[in-house]
Amino acid sequence: MDADTRELSRLRWRCRRGMRELDELLLRYLERWLPQAGRDERDAFASLLDLPDPELFGYLAGRRPRAAADPMIEHVVARIRSNEP
Repeated sequence: MDADTRELSRLRWRCRRGMRELDELLLRYLERWLPQAGRDERDAFASLLDLPDPELFGYLAGRRPRAAADPMIEHVVARIRSNEP
């Protein structure tokens, strides 16, 4: 197993949260965008996964105005939000 595969596996595990809706949003993003994402985007996604579920869901559902001052985190949030079924 190469380093990218291990990293994606770890991130996939971290996407398993206590809220089904959050799980689906995060896993959809991970499967669609993360395999070809650059290091900055992967790091931003990992940072988002450090947030508590209610705060993270608020950002992804648009209930909180901004996720962070970091433009890459904003980029990831926008991709997750645009990746609805």
